[in-house]
Amino acid sequence: MSYEVLARKWRPQQFDQVVGQDHVTLTLRNAIETDRIAHAYLFVGPRGIGKTSVARIFAKALNCKEGPSATPCDKCDVCREITAGTCLDVLEIDGASNNGVEQVRDLRETVKYAPTVGAYKIYIIDEVHMLSVAAFNALLKTLEEPPPHVKFVFATTEPEKILPTIISRCQRFDLRRIPVSLIVDRLEQIAAEEKIKITDDALLAIARGSEGGLRDAESALDQLISFKGKEIEEEDVLSVFGLVSRAVLEKLAGHILAGEMKDVIGSVARLDEAGKDLQRAVLDLMAHFRNLLICLNVDDPEDGLDLGGSQVAVLKEQAAGTNTARVLRVTTILSETENRMRFALCRRTLLETALIRCARAATVVSLDEILSRINALRDGAPKPLKKNAAPGDSDGGAGQDSPELSPAAPAEKEPVPAPAAPAPRTDAELHMLRDRWHEIIDRVGKIAVLAKSSLVDARPAEVRVDSVVIAFDPEFAGEIKNFDAARNRKAVEHVLQSLLKRDVTVDFVAGTSEGVRAAMAEESPRPEPKGEVDKAKGGKRSRRDWVDEPTVRTVLDTFKGSIVDVRE
Repeated sequence: MSYEVLARKWRPQQFDQVVGQDHVTLTLRNAIETDRIAHAYLFVGPRGIGKTSVARIFAKALNCKEGPSATPCDKCDVCREITAGTCLDVLEIDGASNNGVEQVRDLRETVKYAPTVGAYKIYIIDEVHMLSVAAFNALLKTLEEPPPHVKFVFATTEPEKILPTIISRCQRFDLRRIPVSLIVDRLEQIAAEEKIKITDDALLAIARGSEGGLRDAESALDQLISFKGKEIEEEDVLSVFGLVSRAVLEKLAGHILAGEMKDVIGSVARLDEAGKDLQRAVLDLMAHFRNLLICLNVDDPEDGLDLGGSQVAVLKEQAAGTNTARVLRVTTILSETENRMRFALCRRTLLETALIRCARAATVVSLDEILSRINALRDGAPKPLKKNAAPGDSDGGAGQDSPELSPAAPAEKEPVPAPAAPAPRTDAELHMLRDRWHEIIDRVGKIAVLAKSSLVDARPAEVRVDSVVIAFDPEFAGEIKNFDAARNRKAVEHVLQSLLKRDVTVDFVAGTSEGVRAAMAEESPRPEPKGEVDKAKGGKRSRRDWVDEPTVRTVLDTFKGSIVDVRE
């Protein structure tokens, strides 16, 4: 007897043997048992996941001498003929080579004849999306109202190319990519039956390279048996298919997250010298960082990761030293690189530059982190930013302090009681509100659009402990009644409270023309920080004055910076 490849030898013959498609097999079994069999089915999914196998099993279940039965006997003549592909009542048609109107017309002529031995005449059309538009249109009427003894089963990898009128006449089943764990279990079973000794890492490498297709995994195992015989190691799989080992990927990801440029370049050089598929390496790195994102954002990452315990442990260790924002930047760069790798003349150079960008993105402090740190200093709570703290996180997360952001920790001091809050400096606050009045108008306008134009002719007249008096020019005093609506009042109070740092109400009054206009033109002096020259006298703060500012000094020391220019 001639040799039969593993993919054909181990093709499933019962619904129970189909791997990873329980949602499809259960529905078909129930349809047979309850006698609710549709006239047309459409199986959708990528290659090698069982579309045609399920169609054949379904045909056997309908035409078995013991059936229709959800468990065909596989012993009667009809079952054996369907398995061998020689049954006259089950016609398998290749849509790629029989895609014309003439072939569909021939099919329409044959459907009227009754089956020869089985209960149904079943047409299985593989890659049905290859049919021409004219062929689809010729099939429409027959597909909608076929004879009772005719069943259609379509299989396709590209459902978007099928006419909607065809899809609407079928029951559609979307078959999924098979999880890595199920592929490993199936390969382990086949290896045991075939008396092949293969390591777990080798099985995992084959399953990872198959991209969810069991047929591809079985073909790869067949090729490896021819290459190495009865004993197969992970290195054999990697060398034959150009894959990168899991350990190398994890180490490369660690170098990227740590910003170790020299090690990143050396890793790429070793991959290229070993003849690895660099484009596939990019895809594997993307998968690794995707798993890292799950570890960073999911409480129980094991549920969302189809990985072993040791792999999850490595991911958790790497997640402790980074944050979501940085990993997202890395995945974006890798995604762009994968698209460009298809057309690159020198893939190694492209990969090296991309991974250097990834290493910088994983370590360089973002603008959001800098602003967060500055805000913390301004609020009087200088808390060192953690390297793995996402922007906006209040506690900074777990991990090591970022060397770029963490100032030296001050010596611990004895706690001192907080001083009593000083009384509001209403005069200084009044000058501040007048100086920033145009800014206040803009901020109020973002909340209440109609309030903006009215406030142009008003100015703060008095600041009290719990209220602010806003005076309108007498010429526009009639607008106060229209302006004093709940929405406008709330908008003004919200902006003033954010500036004065306390709850205040507003009172709208009509002032004197001279008083309001004087407030508009006022350049009143106010308490200045140390070193500032009175602007009313035409002075300007020098670079030295700004360096002496406590907040500016703290920022410069924290970020090891310097003042390049002063603009006022």
